[in-house]
Amino acid sequence: MEPCLIRILALAMVLSAASSACAQPSGALPRTSDGKPDLQGTWTNSSITLLERSNPSLPLTLNAEQVTRMETSRAQENAADAAPTTTQEAPQAGIAIVPANLFWADRGGKVGVVNGEPRSSWIVDPANGKMPVSDAGRKRISSILAKRSEEGPEGMNPADRCLVASRGSGGPPMLNNLYNNNYRIVQTPGYVMIEVEMMHDVRIIRMEQSQKPGALKQWLGDSIGRWDGDTLVVTTRNWKRLHGDYEPVFLSENAVVTERFTRSGKDEITYAFTVDDPGFYTQAWKGEMVFTTSSGPLYEYACHEGNYALHNILQGARIRESRK
Repeated sequence: MEPCLIRILALAMVLSAASSACAQPSGALPRTSDGKPDLQGTWTNSSITLLERSNPSLPLTLNAEQVTRMETSRAQENAADAAPTTTQEAPQAGIAIVPANLFWADRGGKVGVVNGEPRSSWIVDPANGKMPVSDAGRKRISSILAKRSEEGPEGMNPADRCLVASRGSGGPPMLNNLYNNNYRIVQTPGYVMIEVEMMHDVRIIRMEQSQKPGALKQWLGDSIGRWDGDTLVVTTRNWKRLHGDYEPVFLSENAVVTERFTRSGKDEITYAFTVDDPGFYTQAWKGEMVFTTSSGPLYEYACHEGNYALHNILQGARIRESRK
């Protein structure tokens, strides 16, 4: 069965069984018919804030002046990008040409606010806002990246091959991307489904079940959920090897990622995660971010899978080989 058809069937099954939200008193968080917090809907994590702190001099919690400076800078970048071209002359030979403006991007215009605090990074531990990559992890990452120069499909990372969402947006942990930062959550007593707009990944979280045998590796891992009060806790193991071998969050075969989804407001989910992986990192490290309601729908992401892009890459390589 085609992977796309499998996703469609899985989505249809979950949607058909989805429980409707009960009527709630004004101001109360919505709950499903079985009394659990209702996480369903379309959400976005688009933000200026990113996983790691780009400026080490910034504190985790930003002051009003720092927030204004960052948001003003982003607004100016967007305005400059949208400005009309001032010349119709051909560029000089050797001058780089920007291929397109950023009308398609979704980089966010606001700093992420978690628990009322404007954040300079999603990482909260370690305190420097950086992933604590070990020496062994750096060597392993260097070995992985060295293979990216190889010709052929094996030299491309999984996102370039349209196998998994880029820049960690499919997760876990689920990170904001350059674009396509939208997610749809569908919830039943036995399953929670997260559809990722980027590369149309679908995570199916099995509630209160046992982890699959370690030999069964999956893209996005095997996710098991449980309720801790009003927080959905998801533990993920058993990654397909290639999924763990691409940036920004590298994961070894023994990695465990724990996520916590808390409906913290009518239009907000607070999302916290812990990455525990001695294969790449010196310690377990943690992050927090917010998902807010999205005003628009999810769109199908059309990657090059199934069209001529990979065929042309390989054909070009064969032609070059024949000319040697």
